[in-house]
Amino acid sequence: MSEKQIIVLDTPEDIYTRAAEELTHLAGEAVCIHGEFRLCLAGGSTPRATYELLASRFHHSIDWSEVQFFWGDERCVPPTDGASNFGMAERTMLSKLGLEARQIHRMQGELPPADGAQAYESELQEAFGLAPGDLPTFNLTLLGLGDNAHIASLFPHHPALHETERLAIAVEVDAPERHRITLTAPVLNNSERIIFLVTGEGKADAVKNTLEGPRDSEQFPAQIIAPTQGDVIWLLDKAAAKKLT
Repeated sequence: MSEKQIIVLDTPEDIYTRAAEELTHLAGEAVCIHGEFRLCLAGGSTPRATYELLASRFHHSIDWSEVQFFWGDERCVPPTDGASNFGMAERTMLSKLGLEARQIHRMQGELPPADGAQAYESELQEAFGLAPGDLPTFNLTLLGLGDNAHIASLFPHHPALHETERLAIAVEVDAPERHRITLTAPVLNNSERIIFLVTGEGKADAVKNTLEGPRDSEQFPAQIIAPTQGDVIWLLDKAAAKKLT
């Protein structure tokens, strides 16, 4: 079973910096051992500042030519749309790193959702050289936490929580940009390391319920994250951690 590490820092800025430091260390380790670093990015607003740090202060600390970028979920919008997870990463980080197209494995949110999910399964199978039934292994997966404890686009009481065969699926959720593509729980749990980035008092209940509440992954999807191999690190600011005992 995975080890869980909970790190509470004073401010959101401390979280963003610590996440960049952790990512830099893990990237160097993966490139040294495997010759490349396979990184699965989170969307939403929380990781934005970390991406900006990686493209500026930490730009020269990582061999970006050896990094392969993937995504945990995507809104079904064009990549130029302000709601696009790829678009956010592109604006804040990817466009500043001198990457080649072969390094970027984005979910095609502009396709019909089911087609986009199928296309991403094919992308993962090709990028990782997967045989039927195999799962990809990311060196690091970044995750945010919704105020309802959702992760990626796996929402409370959604049938997608129980998907075990597919790598990526189309979902319709009760949130802005209702139509989305998301990786499934088995894929997320096959990561070597998972880092949660959670800031703000608005996430305190979700943090409390996920880490100390009753075991109910239907209600609190973040509880699904329990890789059999690999570590989970929770980076929390004091506001997000305020309700933990």
